[in-house]
Amino acid sequence: MEPQKAHSGSIMALFKKPYWVFLFLLFTALAILSVQIATQSIVPFQIFGVSESEKAATVSDPGSCAGLLGELPVRRHVASIEEFGGVGDGKTSNTAAFWKALIHMQRFVDHGGSQLNVPRGKWLTGSFNLTSNFTLFLEEGAVILGSQDPKEWPLVEPLPSYGRGRERPGARHTSLIHGDGLTNVIITGQNGTIDGQGRMWWDLWWNKTLNHTRGHLVEIMNSRNILISNLTFMNSPFWTIHPVYTSNVVIKGMTILAPLNAPNTDGIDADSCINVCIEDCFIESGDDLVAVKSGWDQYGIRIARPSSNIIVRRISGTTPTCSGVGIGSEMSGGISNVTIEDMNVWNSAAGIRIKTDKGRGGYITNISINNITMERVKVPIRFSTDSNDHPDDGWDPKAFPKIKGVFISNIISLNSTKAPELTGLKGASFEGVCFKNVTVLGLAPTAAWHCEFVSGCTNAVFPLPCPQLQNNGSSACCL
Repeated sequence: MEPQKAHSGSIMALFKKPYWVFLFLLFTALAILSVQIATQSIVPFQIFGVSESEKAATVSDPGSCAGLLGELPVRRHVASIEEFGGVGDGKTSNTAAFWKALIHMQRFVDHGGSQLNVPRGKWLTGSFNLTSNFTLFLEEGAVILGSQDPKEWPLVEPLPSYGRGRERPGARHTSLIHGDGLTNVIITGQNGTIDGQGRMWWDLWWNKTLNHTRGHLVEIMNSRNILISNLTFMNSPFWTIHPVYTSNVVIKGMTILAPLNAPNTDGIDADSCINVCIEDCFIESGDDLVAVKSGWDQYGIRIARPSSNIIVRRISGTTPTCSGVGIGSEMSGGISNVTIEDMNVWNSAAGIRIKTDKGRGGYITNISINNITMERVKVPIRFSTDSNDHPDDGWDPKAFPKIKGVFISNIISLNSTKAPELTGLKGASFEGVCFKNVTVLGLAPTAAWHCEFVSGCTNAVFPLPCPQLQNNGSSACCL
């Protein structure tokens, strides 16, 4: 009973304080709340035409994007791939069946929408395009397999913000599942699988015989209101999920897998996108688990399509060559208002990385990274300017990126190899960098932070940060 007595006593003591103290505390709390509301960086977004009142009624967990979706649409017209000649034996090509199905589904875009079911089986196919007001639904045990014939991954124009294929000049292979100019699209199911069978493409890359940039597993471009959820994606030839020039995107409850040596098999790359939520995903890959991008050098600067209002949370996974979350290196259209929280990364080259270089231009601003746990991560936090890759000779060496307002808090890294490395550019320092409650353990006694052309402050950081970030320990450092 003694603990209960002590608790009751503290409550009584509170009410004995003078009345003006109570008013002071009340007004202080209201002031803090008003500042938080005014400075909220992530703008709520509507999806699938849900009204604000309907959306409010569906929000039960403020730490989830589920409330942003509201009630998912019920498609009026539902069919199975089998109705269009599909054969799920893992050997028969279903490319023609998927094209036939999607051409049929286009008839219902303005007449209640449509849903294509993929039943249990292995459905081999080349690339196909989605349509609007459409759901691709993989039933339990359904596996879509990417064709091993490169001709079934046709060539498409390079993205305007890249000016060429990311790996090779000129055109690029389209993604296995592709969408352009779409509205209200869902890719989901009962934990079915989409397997890109990417080894053929990785071999071309390793052997240096790749003629065109590899295709993604899923690419949605110039679209809005997109949901990808509850599936397993694996063995993508290149980046796995690539929304680009797209708004109102939710990627939720995904398992994304690739061999840890598979080249450039990023998990999710939000590229020149507005209003994106990525949450509750497990990712193992040969590159960044999650990346935020916005175009490449002079092409990204000219197109000027930023990535903004991005939420990444509750992601776990490993990548031995890259980072848990990477911002850049292609960031020439600008990146702002990014919140990354509640991540768990292990056995990786880096935990948090901001990548850029001269020639990129653009900006990275208002980045909040909170509550990240790392284990056996070589460099837990790394800001680098050594990307040293450009689309062609037309890049501007005077186009410096602007980095300002990066807030990193509540980080614990166990069994790390190196202390944080923060390297800005001469003439374009990284400014307003804040670290709070950051602990890096397992380092050698001689390990120390490495900082160049960076300014900011720290609070409760171990080991001792570099001089450019040291301050008097004020609790106001990271406000």
